[in-house]
Amino acid sequence: MNVSANRAPGGAGATVVTSQKVVPGREEDYKRWQEQVNRAVRDFDGFEGTELYPPNSESGEANQWVVVFRFSGVDQLSAWLTSGTRRELLDRGRGLFEEEPSQEVLSGGEPAQQAVTAVISHEVKPGREGDFATWQDKTLRAQEKFPGFMGSELFAPVEGVQDRWVVVFRFDTREHLDQWLRSDTRMKLLDEGRDYFADYDVREIASAFSGWFRFREGEQGGVPPNWKQAMSVLLALYPTVMVLNLTEGRVLTHIGVPGYLGLFIGNVLSVAILTWVLMPMVVNRALTFWLAPDRPRSRRIDMAGAAVVLVCYAALIAIFSLIA
Repeated sequence: MNVSANRAPGGAGATVVTSQKVVPGREEDYKRWQEQVNRAVRDFDGFEGTELYPPNSESGEANQWVVVFRFSGVDQLSAWLTSGTRRELLDRGRGLFEEEPSQEVLSGGEPAQQAVTAVISHEVKPGREGDFATWQDKTLRAQEKFPGFMGSELFAPVEGVQDRWVVVFRFDTREHLDQWLRSDTRMKLLDEGRDYFADYDVREIASAFSGWFRFREGEQGGVPPNWKQAMSVLLALYPTVMVLNLTEGRVLTHIGVPGYLGLFIGNVLSVAILTWVLMPMVVNRALTFWLAPDRPRSRRIDMAGAAVVLVCYAALIAIFSLIA
C-alpha cells in the first residue's frame, strides 16, 4: 500500500484517506473485509471514526472505494499503520483489489470527510519544493475565483516517512468541484506545474448523503448538489419523525419505555424508513426531474423543484398542526 504522511501547522489529529480499486464482482466480499478492518481498528488507542464512500461515476474511477479513518494524533495512527493486525488484514484482502491501494495520511488540518472534497498528492522533484509551494499559491488564487470554492490546505511531507505533498480542497457542490477540475485554467496550471512535480494523484470523496440518491437500479454514482440533498432529506425526515412521534412514540411512553431508549428506537425506525422506503420509492421518483444529476439543468428547473419542496413543507406543517 502506497502511504504518504503530511503535516499542517497548528493542527491536531490525523486523517487517513485510502483509495481502493475493488475487483468487479467482489464488492460484497470487500464490504465484509472492510467491516473486519473497521472492527479491528476500533481497538487501537486514538481511533476516532471512519467513513466508507462507494464509487462515484462522476469522478471517472470505476469501482474505486474511498475509506476515511481519523485518529487523535500521528503517534496513534502510526501504531495502527505498523501493527501486525493491520498487516494480517492487508494480506487477507489482497485478492479483492485490482491494484495496490493508495493512501494519504493528513496530520492536522480540517477533516477530509467534507461533503465535496478532492485530495491530490504530488511527487515533487528534488530541489523544487520552493517552486512547488509558490506554484501551489498561484493555483489557490485561481481556485478562489471559481464558484463554490470553500477552502484549500497544503500538507508538506513528514521527514523520514514519505516525500509526497498533499493538497486538500473543498467546493460547495460536486458540480462546482468538477467545473474546477476540468477547467482550462487548471489545465494550464498543471502544464506549468509539471516542471516542479513528477506525478500527481487525484481522489474525490463523495457526499455523505449519496447512498440516499439513486436514480438507476444498482447505481450509486453522481448525486445532486448539497442544497438539493438537504431539502429532499428534510422533506422525507419531517413527516417520518412526526408520524413516529404520534404512533410509536406514544405507545412506547404508554408502556413505560424510558425516553432515551424510545428515542433510539425512533431513530432506528426513521433511518430505515428513509433508506429503504421514502428516499428511493417516493422522494427520488417524485423529484427525479430536479434531483437526477444526469438530467439537463436550468435555473427554471432548479427554482421549480425548490418551489415544489417548499409547498410540500407548508402542506406538511399545516397537516401536522391539525393532527398534533
